[in-house]
Amino acid sequence: MNRTLTFVAVKSEDKQSSAMVFKTRDLLVRQKTRTINALRAHLAEFGVIAPKGPAHLGRLVSQVRAPETGLPEPVRTLCLMLIDLVSKLIEQIRVLDGEIKTRSRNDDVAKRLMTIPGVGPVIATALEALAPPAETLKWGRDFAAWMGLTPRERSTGGKPRLGKISKMGQRDLRRLLIIGASAVVRWAAKRGAPEGSWLARMLVRKPRMLIVVALANKIARVAWALMAHGGIYRAPVCAA
Repeated sequence: MNRTLTFVAVKSEDKQSSAMVFKTRDLLVRQKTRTINALRAHLAEFGVIAPKGPAHLGRLVSQVRAPETGLPEPVRTLCLMLIDLVSKLIEQIRVLDGEIKTRSRNDDVAKRLMTIPGVGPVIATALEALAPPAETLKWGRDFAAWMGLTPRERSTGGKPRLGKISKMGQRDLRRLLIIGASAVVRWAAKRGAPEGSWLARMLVRKPRMLIVVALANKIARVAWALMAHGGIYRAPVCAA
């Protein structure tokens, strides 16, 4: 009995620790994004323009450091401070990414979750750390609804009409699953989904964002099934 209680306590501590690692990483990522946006906005006031997104940070850095940009020296100094802050945040995020990868490799549930397309170490760790116990939910749809990934229903005259997703649930997990689903849809649109698959049919008929949200919903249901019943993800076989 004591061994069982000790095991449960250790598992609880691991889950709390994983949740803290994820939330700390999420905070640092948001700080990095805000700092890059602030740097871009300040430079835009002096005629230095760069596209949005962290991928274009290098262009901003080179323009700050280039003498021909003509930035006033006090402005250049302040921008270099912001660049230094972003560099430190990136390094801290890299350290936490390494910790998350290590945890995911050593955790059976996380390894099984990562067999789902679109689910990597960060999403798998977050699912295990932030999701409620699978046994507290009856169906995978309940898990998707808990994350706010199910559409609102507005029925009139006996006809069901589905609207936008509710966004009423766990927004961190919802955002991560949408990011993971976006990666899968982007890859399928570029390389092609398996012929006859659900994703292939959706790509022909539906808008891209609708497909992403629908796929995030499916990922949530599969994740619940793996956490509740064990096993790994196996892609459905398309009918010939």
